[in-house]
Amino acid sequence: MPRRLRYVPPGSLVEITCRTVQGRLLLRPSPILTELTLGVLARAARLYPVEIHGYVFLSNHFHLLLTVESAQRLAAFMNYLNSNLAREAGRLIRWREKFWGRRYQAILVTAEEAAQVDRLRYLLAHGTKEGLVASPLDWPGAHCARALVDGTPVRGRWHNRTLEFKARRRSLPLDPHAFVEAETVRLAPIPCWSYCDADEYRARIRSLIRDIERSARTEAEASGMGPLGRHALLLQNPHLEPNRIKKGPAPLAHAASAAARRSLRYAYAVFLDAFRAAARSLRAGVLDTAFPAGSFPPALPFRTG
Repeated sequence: MPRRLRYVPPGSLVEITCRTVQGRLLLRPSPILTELTLGVLARAARLYPVEIHGYVFLSNHFHLLLTVESAQRLAAFMNYLNSNLAREAGRLIRWREKFWGRRYQAILVTAEEAAQVDRLRYLLAHGTKEGLVASPLDWPGAHCARALVDGTPVRGRWHNRTLEFKARRRSLPLDPHAFVEAETVRLAPIPCWSYCDADEYRARIRSLIRDIERSARTEAEASGMGPLGRHALLLQNPHLEPNRIKKGPAPLAHAASAAARRSLRYAYAVFLDAFRAAARSLRAGVLDTAFPAGSFPPALPFRTG
């Protein structure tokens, strides 16, 4: 099945999902991987500016909630994040094969408050809703819950492999700290709550987390099973392939009302029609065909002679 055309209007709020190959636990949390993950995330956001509203990195996939300038900026940001994170995580667990199962999935979130809050709550609930920890604050890996509750920037580390490689080529003494740079992840409020002051925003986040914890306790009491726990998570085999991976078709957008969903579908249909018309013109030999703004045109056809 072909991928849907990437459609990201300027200034869109998007939810990003990316899964490891075969759902393997290649992102199993550890203190070192957490620091490196935050460093790569912060550096990607600094080099290719996006607003980060939330993040969570589980053992076999991650979610981000971002406001992005364009589809091109999002693509550059995700290319930097995924390529560098795959190299750093693969180096730690000695994994040299393909790391990600497929290209990241970006789903638009409408401007409705209910839709944006729902996606933030969904992101915060990861790790808890799966029965792995009792609270989002207990996740041992990279999770935005603690940073949002405390209201403080999160520091990670970036290992400058280029400088290290040059030092090795010149046979210089290798100080392990000489190639490490500090990077800071800065979180922004979701657009619908951007009017809140810092204290009110943290209070709203705490309310979401308490609701998530209550839901987790209710489910644990109904099933008679407690969370897996931090210690067991850290002991998991990162090369393990789960027996079953939850999969389903991704929606075009997360919306709270049918009207907002219809409006976005109509805008996408117009964009798709314009792209297809331009593609037909290109195949007919019109090389200066204009594609719709915000799209990734296909490569030009081979020219003989």
